[in-house]
Amino acid sequence: MKIVCDNKIPFLKGALEPYAQVVYLPGKDTTPDVVKDADAIITRTRTICNESLLKDSKVKIIATATIGFDHIDTAWCEQNGIEWTNAPGCNSWSVQQYIASLLVSLSRTYGFDPKQKTLGVIGVGNVGSKVARIAALLGFKVILNDPPRQRQEGLKDFVSLDTLIEQSDIITCHVPLQRDGQDCTFHLFDSVRIASLRKDQILINSSRGEVVDNQALKQALKDRTILAASLDVWENEPNLDSELLDLLYTGTPHIAGYSLDGKAGGTTMSVQAIARFLDLPCQDWEVKDIPLPAQPVTFSIDCTGLNPRQVLAQAIMYTYDIKTDDSRLRADIGSFEKQRADYPVRREFPTFTVKLENDATGCATVILREAGFNIAE
Repeated sequence: MKIVCDNKIPFLKGALEPYAQVVYLPGKDTTPDVVKDADAIITRTRTICNESLLKDSKVKIIATATIGFDHIDTAWCEQNGIEWTNAPGCNSWSVQQYIASLLVSLSRTYGFDPKQKTLGVIGVGNVGSKVARIAALLGFKVILNDPPRQRQEGLKDFVSLDTLIEQSDIITCHVPLQRDGQDCTFHLFDSVRIASLRKDQILINSSRGEVVDNQALKQALKDRTILAASLDVWENEPNLDSELLDLLYTGTPHIAGYSLDGKAGGTTMSVQAIARFLDLPCQDWEVKDIPLPAQPVTFSIDCTGLNPRQVLAQAIMYTYDIKTDDSRLRADIGSFEKQRADYPVRREFPTFTVKLENDATGCATVILREAGFNIAE
């Protein structure tokens, strides 16, 4: 039995070797010759799994250790008897942390109180729902748009995209890439929709690069017809538009979901899926002993003079400051892929324990616990 794996998937080595021949390769080197005699593939977004790769191969299952699966031609796979699976929700807490840091950074740079702003969340799945929750804890009014969920679940608290754009101060996209059909998201923000944005609005995209027309966004930023924009995902990755990067509030190399916790979750889900399908004995395998970040995981905040939302903001920025990743990309735009491959250890909120000093009312304790932090007694 042969399993071909992307060599950048962390924690994977050793999990399947007792039961199969395991071949590790860079995503770009996963070719038809490599997979022709493989039974399974464990991959990431850089390997396009379609007819060109898979025709005449023995592959029976593909597991991608990512939430997104637009790099898999699912229709062709299903027509040709190849199972596929993704890792839904594996990095949703990581994207929540990323967007939370960005929202705090924006509020500090532009000097606004989140309580006076409305965040519009487009796409309310595993990621969007968590983004909405942390934004509400920070004080934002949150409005939601998700047409598929609204149709399927009859949800009454969702709004149309036009209404969301009209009522939001900040708009954040958390949708899958869908190139056609009723719920097409390719260029969801095209030149017309971007032109409809106001001069005081901010656009964020950490879903898929093609959701936002990058050329139209660049022109809007040049013309100052919107206040600001932040991108973690780009059209034509890894070949970035340096002129667009220069105009952004933050630009990062597709790492919003790159916490080590999220990566571990994706690896665990992929190994378990392959093991179940191939009936291997490691169906309960999971990643353990995740490394700790550079900063101490226990830290203190003095609550004197701060409201609970401000305490939460401090805690968020302690765990992760988006400007660090932004600065790294601006310093070396050509190392996009290397920055992804060598991304520093980032851990999510539950890794950290906060010692709260002078939290007289206990409100900061409550809000930090709701966000997922541990509180020292």
